[in-house]
Amino acid sequence: MSIEITVPPLPESVSDATLVAWHKKEGDAVTRDENLVDLETDKVVLEVPAPSSGTLQEIKILDGTTVTSGEVLAILMEGEGAAAQPVANVQPEPAAKSSVDDVTAPEPASSTSSHKLSPSVRRLLDENDLDAAVVVGTGKDGRITKADVMSYLKSHAVEDVTPGDPAAAIAVGHTVSVTRSEQRVPMTRLRARIAERMVEAQQNAAMLTTFNEIDLTKVISLRKRYKESFENEHDVRLGFMSFFVKASVEALKRFPVVNASVEGSDIIYHDYYDIGIAVSSERGLMVPILRDVDRQSFADIEGNISALSKKAGDGTMTMEDLTGGTFTITNGGIFGSLLSTPILNPPQSGILGMHAIQERPMAVEGEVQVRPMMFVALSYDHRIIDGREAVQFLVSLKQSLEDPARLLLQV
Repeated sequence: MSIEITVPPLPESVSDATLVAWHKKEGDAVTRDENLVDLETDKVVLEVPAPSSGTLQEIKILDGTTVTSGEVLAILMEGEGAAAQPVANVQPEPAAKSSVDDVTAPEPASSTSSHKLSPSVRRLLDENDLDAAVVVGTGKDGRITKADVMSYLKSHAVEDVTPGDPAAAIAVGHTVSVTRSEQRVPMTRLRARIAERMVEAQQNAAMLTTFNEIDLTKVISLRKRYKESFENEHDVRLGFMSFFVKASVEALKRFPVVNASVEGSDIIYHDYYDIGIAVSSERGLMVPILRDVDRQSFADIEGNISALSKKAGDGTMTMEDLTGGTFTITNGGIFGSLLSTPILNPPQSGILGMHAIQERPMAVEGEVQVRPMMFVALSYDHRIIDGREAVQFLVSLKQSLEDPARLLLQV
């Protein structure tokens, strides 16, 4: 019996998707629940599993095509017998006689199967006509990352040039020919959506940024003292983000307009705290949401952030993970950023930017001491948030982090 493989119901507010890549060809045998094709929406990549075991009889939609919910992607011939049907009745030629020394053992199959490649990696391999088997993966379980492919392409390009030893040719006065090229690559749907939202934020909000700096001496000391016992007790690492999330919630409670959003001519105040945590992935920047963080412990926050980061790396983020949010925290410090002005995540009215921790000489009670300092930035929508509230929000954040006992006593 033939079964139609269709585009699954798309998440709310998503009208269409792009077919990124098929994992099977016409005539290939498939097993039930095996991923057949990846569909990319504005925010997530959806996998379309096989509803039954059988043979992929016909592919109706090709890579790169825009599809809508319910559209037929392929026809599957159900049943194991279908998978066993030969494509053609070809008689094999008798093997030629050879000595044992002439027999070559078959090469082992690549450990990186296509279903372990993210859409961006698979696209990069296809664009450069590159076999995944030649690229050494440095990701989890040997998974190939986009950086691995770029590294291979870069080293391969160098190998093409070095046999001629251009340095030596220049030394003797010879002219060296250098090949220059460029590549035009369309934006992914996620990158295009990021660009759209960034422009939207700058055009539709009166965006302004205020700064402060925080002495993290006590947070670092507290973290160092309890880091090992915390990990043993909760099976999760104690990072800095949980401190900033907790401190942000306390500041948002004092200045609720920073946790609000604008809808037309109305201000929507939220009595809950759903904090978006900016996470970098191969597909681009994502902002998964931590729900009701005011009810979460330090261990809950760290565990949930770790789980969301893993989902971003694996490409398994869902629309539910990315929908909503009343305030966002982004940490450019992990990449070495010392200072930046983060862009709002519409329709939110505030975003906190964390930066690199840097030891600097500071005046402490009349003495110069070297302290671990971090610049923080709050970008806010000046239509509803006054400068006084934005500045006091950062002052509250600073007070909580420079004296972490405040977070426990809520003072």
